[in-house]
Amino acid sequence: MPHERSTRPSAAGLILTGLLLPLAVFAMLAALIGMQGTPAFDEPLLLALQGLHTPALDRVFLAISQAGYLYFVVPFNIALTLWLGWRRRLREALFVAIASGGSALLNLTAKPLFARERPALWESIAPEHNFSFPSGHAMGSMTLAWVLVLLAWPTRWRWPVLAAAAAFAILVGLSRPYLGVHYPSDILAGWAAASVWAVAVYLVVLRRPGPGLS
Repeated sequence: MPHERSTRPSAAGLILTGLLLPLAVFAMLAALIGMQGTPAFDEPLLLALQGLHTPALDRVFLAISQAGYLYFVVPFNIALTLWLGWRRRLREALFVAIASGGSALLNLTAKPLFARERPALWESIAPEHNFSFPSGHAMGSMTLAWVLVLLAWPTRWRWPVLAAAAAFAILVGLSRPYLGVHYPSDILAGWAAASVWAVAVYLVVLRRPGPGLS
């Protein structure tokens, strides 16, 4: 991806759409969960998704869910970091490594702080046994989406990458409440936290000038 500084996303736009708005969403959801336990929209949306279940859709969303973390997102992040390092695009490799690794650590830290139990409205075909808020799959897939879009933005691939990355993150996020292992608010919080983290890392690592890295 060529370095075209003039076509990089504006810092002001990123601060608004990638930091301030998602941070407000996360804070609102955290407050709702702290006060109510389960926001009013969570269970109706889960039950609506349960009504869509078919054996074929079960297989599709199970595959998407698996791709949303260990079977695609994690290997892709590692491969992308190594490829960028091999190409001597060291600042971009550092961005990918910190964004993806830090997102996973942030999720592991946040879950026990909120200690939200998983939904139990029906028996899931892919049960999970750790805490629910925020969703790790939503965070991992949205972090990857932001990484790819921000790296591709200076190139002619920006819009295809944006469309593909957004579709992937949305499908992964949808797969988790479909499978009954996350509330919708877990997904929204995961997307918001991933946005804040990925954009903050980008602004520090790639927007800040510094010699000898890329």
